[in-house]
Amino acid sequence: MPRAVVITGPSGVGKGTLIRSLRTRMPELQLSVSATTRRPRTGETQGVDYHFMTPEEFEQHVAAGDFVEHADYAGARYGTLRSELATRSAGGAPVVLEIEVQGARQVRATMPEAVQVFIAPPSLDALRARLVGRGTDAIEQVEARLRTAEQELAAQDEFARVVVNDRLEDAVEELVEIVRDTTATG
Repeated sequence: MPRAVVITGPSGVGKGTLIRSLRTRMPELQLSVSATTRRPRTGETQGVDYHFMTPEEFEQHVAAGDFVEHADYAGARYGTLRSELATRSAGGAPVVLEIEVQGARQVRATMPEAVQVFIAPPSLDALRARLVGRGTDAIEQVEARLRTAEQELAAQDEFARVVVNDRLEDAVEELVEIVRDTTATG
């Protein structure tokens, strides 16, 4: 099994930003590209940002058992393909998965050795401001993401490692320490 680092937390908490900073500091890390049924956002590229699929294609992969984890989130489906993990881990470097809490739970069950880190916002108000500020979702989608975020925040006690993304540089430093400490011996 590949050495995996799961980064999870509510939408808008800054997982992608933290992972980009983490990979700048630790370029050996490989990033797993998730599959999704949501539409690409401006500037996103097929196979780089996500493996964009139709709902029918996604369901075919589910039925075939091709996902390590998959979940419904904010009206779309997301998942990590087994083939993606195999490809990314072929060189022996740890693989980073940016996934939702539902998916992190599935990975915990199928890959208990995976390092799991929950990224939390400093407050729900700060999360709301980030979601609105990024301007990628309609207000109804923002509200749906916030309702889901409240449930996800209640689950953070399930995770041994929690990083509060209040000051970016502090959060990145904490994440680097966690990943170095937990993957150096794997």
